[in-house]
Amino acid sequence: MKNRRFQLYLLGLLVLFGAYVAAEYYRPKPVDRTPTFINHDKIPYGTYALFDLLPDLFKRPVQTVREPIFNQLYPSANPDNPSIDSNEPLATNVNYCFVNSIFRLDSLDCNALLRFVASGNHVFIAAEEFDAELSDTLHFDTDTYARVRTLRNGMGALRTDSVTLRFAAGGPASQRRFRYPRQLATTHFVLDSTDTRPKVLAADTRNHPVLLRISHGRGSFYLCSVPIAFTNLYVLRPQTSDFAFAGLSYLPAPRTVWWDEYQKQGRIGQQSLLRVMLRYPALRTALYASLLGVVLFIAFEAKRRQRIIPVLKPLPNTTLLFTRTVASLYQQGNNHQLIAEKKISLFLEYIRTRFHENTHNLTDELFRERLAQKAGLTRTRVDELIRLINFARTAPRVSDQDLLTLSRRISDFRRDAR
Repeated sequence: MKNRRFQLYLLGLLVLFGAYVAAEYYRPKPVDRTPTFINHDKIPYGTYALFDLLPDLFKRPVQTVREPIFNQLYPSANPDNPSIDSNEPLATNVNYCFVNSIFRLDSLDCNALLRFVASGNHVFIAAEEFDAELSDTLHFDTDTYARVRTLRNGMGALRTDSVTLRFAAGGPASQRRFRYPRQLATTHFVLDSTDTRPKVLAADTRNHPVLLRISHGRGSFYLCSVPIAFTNLYVLRPQTSDFAFAGLSYLPAPRTVWWDEYQKQGRIGQQSLLRVMLRYPALRTALYASLLGVVLFIAFEAKRRQRIIPVLKPLPNTTLLFTRTVASLYQQGNNHQLIAEKKISLFLEYIRTRFHENTHNLTDELFRERLAQKAGLTRTRVDELIRLINFARTAPRVSDQDLLTLSRRISDFRRDAR
């Protein structure tokens, strides 16, 4: 009966576990709102919709570029000594498009791109942050909007802040207004008032430029500070879809169109070996959990199995303990004759080595006189010390007070002797 009940409990647990797995598998997956700007991403902030419609806009197929700018413009250049001094761009009549949150390039790519545009080609760049060398060359800068919330008059309702964009008079869709959340449309251009090259093609309601055309040689740079307008979410919305197409329509057509994916995806074939596991959230979580488990196992298992290293205390200095033990043995007899004899022996050894005097006969008057003169002490102090020594040697018993007096006289003599 008990075995039957246990089987029912186990079956119930398995059913609950299966139901949990099914619910997790079939539940709606959360929307990925990462701004990737990748041309095959169908998430809100990918660029799949725009890339799919570009051939109709430019009347030409669009070529995806997965190479650095210099390699794309000068494919025959020597990779060991890259230089553009003796290499002319192989492509002409090209529109080169970049859409990303950050536009970065090195000095070699920057020089190649500037020469490419100067030879009669056109480059469209939509980004929030631009390379410093490029912005210095073309004399522009970017600034961010202040994040402010406004209260709607009369309604009392608080609405999130937004940025309203419009094209310049005479341009495409110049009568339209395009509104974007300010937390997504974060930057605008700042121009030098003395530079006449930049032409403002679109601005916000406060006349902050967001789309520029800057002539360079025989070509032009088209710069947009609102890359979010080219993503799937806003390209497919009727209220905002025309901004992306109107901005790209400034590029001359029909021309060859290059769409850069190198700055977002890198070269083809250079992805990580773990790209499949990193691509899917479940596999990515399992990988990170496994790595964390391995680290914890190594840390705790190594700590458990490591032999404890004992702490070796240094050997104690037992000299003082030995001295106290010997002194206590002498003290128990209440006769300090032996201690006095040892102190006298040490003192006489001091006289022999320090003053070079023979200590065999301490009663010799000449010995005492020479000792007083060499030590720089009075004859009286020397005689007193010799008297105490002779007393300690001949007395049948040396008391505590006698030993203390002898010890003090010897210490005073050693201290005052010159």
